[in-house]
Amino acid sequence: MGFASGLPLALSSGTLQAWLTVGGVDLRVLGWLSLVGLPYTYKFIWAPIIDRYNLPFKIAARRRGWLVLFTIFMAAILLVFSRLDFQASNVLFYVAILAFCLAFISSSFDVVFDAWRTEILPKKIMGLGAGWSVVGYRVAMITSGALALLLADLYFGFSGVYFLFAILFLFLALVASLIPEAPTKNSPKSLREAIREPFKEFFSRKNALLILITIILYKLGDAFALSLSTAFLIRGAGFSPGEVGAVAKGVGLFAALGGGLIGGWLLSKSNLFLCLVWFGIFQALSNLGFLWLSLISPTVTEMAFVIVFENLSGGMGTAAFVALLMALCNQRFTATQFALLSALSSVGRVFIGPFAGEIAYNFEWPTFFVCSFLVAAPGIILIYFIRHEIKEIF
Repeated sequence: MGFASGLPLALSSGTLQAWLTVGGVDLRVLGWLSLVGLPYTYKFIWAPIIDRYNLPFKIAARRRGWLVLFTIFMAAILLVFSRLDFQASNVLFYVAILAFCLAFISSSFDVVFDAWRTEILPKKIMGLGAGWSVVGYRVAMITSGALALLLADLYFGFSGVYFLFAILFLFLALVASLIPEAPTKNSPKSLREAIREPFKEFFSRKNALLILITIILYKLGDAFALSLSTAFLIRGAGFSPGEVGAVAKGVGLFAALGGGLIGGWLLSKSNLFLCLVWFGIFQALSNLGFLWLSLISPTVTEMAFVIVFENLSGGMGTAAFVALLMALCNQRFTATQFALLSALSSVGRVFIGPFAGEIAYNFEWPTFFVCSFLVAAPGIILIYFIRHEIKEIF
């Protein structure tokens, strides 16, 4: 299911952009088409509907039916994509509509998947489950990104590739129909309750606002450094795009997958509070690895060492962070609360980019990475201040 969650993202963004670029579409149009990804940011708005209503079929249960339905919808959208004639005069209108629909259905699938994963996993293996879902998500992004482009270029063309992914989604719908359902919980009795109660319940908790601030800040240092890490490696450290691609997207990817699994395994053997602290420290220290590269004339081996450490620590931190979001959700409002918390966690990543760009533009790279290390500190410190709340829920 983690694989199914990550598969549509590139098909409505990067891979679709490549298809349109090959077709000679204007760059300004491609820029505007990036807005079709907005549903991923605002999915918490319609999450209460999913929490409130079940599909009217006995076999559907509370989560399984929605997962199957959304997966079939995505297969249908991709099938229509594969039949488009890109030579038609008004084809871009239909492309935009289909891409937005794919993003909307995909983000809705994510709402259900996140809720189901939170409900089905015992707390003892919640971190391990989070790690595995992250691995599935990242493998899916490679499949619908790099592999899709390769297959389109060498064998099937873009129409053929989208048809293949439509078939793959039908298989994933079959897999979704076989998943176990969590024990029935008391779902909201009305849509008004589904909208109001998740917020009321969360903010009735002790230190609720402090918890929200921690969620926003915990991965901020990581996001700060990564926002311009590729630009640094090429312009600052002097590596070629090919070298950066081979190491960052190759070796780094496997390190990130390993980090997710290691983090999940450690979470099953330890407690969430200690893992959040230590993984956060590792994430901050990985930024100092880039600082080290900025102070020397690095070799490819030295770059690979830093990239592997950064991806390992980032994967471990992500596994623990997702486990925290899952543990914070009340079982009655899992879809709404997780969608809201995950949206809040992306706020820092969205707004840190311009600030990071100004620092890099006005100062040297060493100053930039020192700042990234300092930005990571508040999130780690705040974990200590909400330690009692974390220990109570996990």
